[in-house]
Amino acid sequence: MNKYELTVVVSAKLDDEGRAAELEKVKALVEKFGGTIANIDDAGKKKLAYEIQKMSEAYYYFITFDTDNTDAPSGIESQLRIMENVIRFMCVAVEA
Repeated sequence: MNKYELTVVVSAKLDDEGRAAELEKVKALVEKFGGTIANIDDAGKKKLAYEIQKMSEAYYYFITFDTDNTDAPSGIESQLRIMENVIRFMCVAVEA
């Protein structure tokens, strides 16, 4: 099993239900590519280092997951790229 950490930055313009829906979509993506979610850390609303799409704040989520599928990170990132309310994302392998 390979371990990965997925960082997702979601638009601050969304309400609580909107953010929850986006998080559910991301969780479904991870599971679609054969991932098992180990932990989800909601880091809350943070100030961005620079403005992105005229926003100076956004919500951060850190998702740790395991998978045997080596194509999972690239597949997840390709789907996140087209999600409108996800403004930034990054998936990295975690050394065990």
